[in-house]
Amino acid sequence: MAILTSEKMEKDALEMGASMMALSARTAPKTRGIDSVKTLILTGKDLEQLALAMEKKFKEKSTELSTFKRDADNVRNSSAVLLIGVLRDPKRIELPFNCGACGYKSCKNLLAAGKREGEDFTGPICIFQAIDLGIALGSAVKLAGELNIDNRMMYTIGAAAKKLRLLDSDLIIGIPLSVTGKNPYFDRP
Repeated sequence: MAILTSEKMEKDALEMGASMMALSARTAPKTRGIDSVKTLILTGKDLEQLALAMEKKFKEKSTELSTFKRDADNVRNSSAVLLIGVLRDPKRIELPFNCGACGYKSCKNLLAAGKREGEDFTGPICIFQAIDLGIALGSAVKLAGELNIDNRMMYTIGAAAKKLRLLDSDLIIGIPLSVTGKNPYFDRP
């Protein structure tokens, strides 16, 4: 007979849930039918490295955003973090939409302008890449909700993950994950 403690079951279930969320982000509908979404899951000691990078970002910001420090504590109290990101470049440059939502007249003009590093992310970004990121995030957190995994999308996690170069992406959002009696990502100071 095997005895499975709640701690072991919850840890295993959460890690499987994080993998399933990454799968959900991967299979989410993509603009132009082209997938460019990247995912990565952090657990264990990697969470502390990420939390430290978030606190460092707090000190580097041009405006005082205490959310970086607060969210770093959320990461420390999480069992895992799922990162989801995209690159900035337009898809199918050989057959561009030239929508102008990026602020340039054409997709080629966007590419010719080159990347510009902001405080947290690289831009300008193709709107279709941003749409894909939003759909992937929505798909992932929807599944987390169905699996009863506490979660919250966090810009601050993505900014620190980008600084650490954890994911080959220009725009990243992080989703901390927890299984506790009460969702720790809401009702925060």
